[in-house]
Amino acid sequence: MTVALDPLFVERCIEALLFAAAEPLSDVDLAKRLPEGADIGEGIAALRARYEGRGIELACVAGRWRFQTAADLSFLMTEEREEPRRLSKAAQETLAIVAYHQPVTRAEIEAVRGVQASRGTIDVLLELGLIRMRGRRRTPGRPVTFGTTDAFLEHYGLATLADLPGIAEMKAAGLLEMNLPPGFTVPDPLGLRPGEEEDPLDLDDADAPEFAQDFLGEPEKG
Repeated sequence: MTVALDPLFVERCIEALLFAAAEPLSDVDLAKRLPEGADIGEGIAALRARYEGRGIELACVAGRWRFQTAADLSFLMTEEREEPRRLSKAAQETLAIVAYHQPVTRAEIEAVRGVQASRGTIDVLLELGLIRMRGRRRTPGRPVTFGTTDAFLEHYGLATLADLPGIAEMKAAGLLEMNLPPGFTVPDPLGLRPGEEEDPLDLDDADAPEFAQDFLGEPEKG
């Protein structure tokens, strides 16, 4: 003889099972766990009524039951995140060369890397604010020089350029994830001489991309 179970007890059992379940449960799944004689249909109906209009609701998905956020409150669960832009190998190489050889010109970057420096690669680093155009070298042709920014230091957790790591540390920090090009050396960061043999870069310089104006800043003094 089947003994009728307290409807409230059955309702509470179903509530507990659905709350703890890692995935939606069907009537069959619930029946396997509930005592014999439990009226699952009545329990589900009572739960749906109890949670109607609340922050969570009992919903049927593909014949299975689950608790979910009320549809009109789903916006609260939305999280907007800015995914970091991953640098290409060429951009990583270029950034490392600028960091360790600044102030450095495009031609000098090409000499270290052994390949022609893409305008797009340098523009990406400028756009991200990791490097900036510093000035013009006092040599024939007056080429533009590049250096790192405060954003570069912040991104890699450096207090000053003197804290630049060695090659092994650079790879571990994500500065380098490639084989170093022939001729790549790591000079003593303390030996960097920013501002020497440079002239300030005019803000209306024809070689500057439009977005680069934000990173020109005040002329360096050496």
